[in-house]
Amino acid sequence: MNIKLACLSDLETIKVIIHTTISEVYPHYYSKGAVDFFLEHHNADNIVNDIKSKCVFICMDLNQNAVGTVTIKGNEILRLFVMPQYQGKGFGGKLLEYAENVISSNYNEIKIDASFPAKSIYLKKGYKETEYHIIQTQNKDCLCYDVMIKQI
Repeated sequence: MNIKLACLSDLETIKVIIHTTISEVYPHYYSKGAVDFFLEHHNADNIVNDIKSKCVFICMDLNQNAVGTVTIKGNEILRLFVMPQYQGKGFGGKLLEYAENVISSNYNEIKIDASFPAKSIYLKKGYKETEYHIIQTQNKDCLCYDVMIKQI
């Protein structure tokens, strides 16, 4: 497994990881309006801006297949996704550990917005819920998530 800084040529790969994960996993937890909101929120423009800021990382398996991605901004972990077929194999844990190590060199607290599918993982890793948010989507569906904090 290798985690590397993403470059602009990785944009489509990162977008596929994110959108495939949202499209296949999130409908089990969220309404269609919320899933659509997530897909739009994680659009190419936002990803490109973060790649240009050198805060997007991509995880490759031993065969050099792109399996996951994470974005690190300051003390925040954003956009941590693992392709559905690679979930449960330790890639998400390695991406989380990588992000925590990067952040811990400059901060004593890590912040993450936790979707329903990932919340239990973060709780097991020592994160605590600090806020709960509800966003009403265009078709009046609700998207709910927790802000979680981990002290280092």
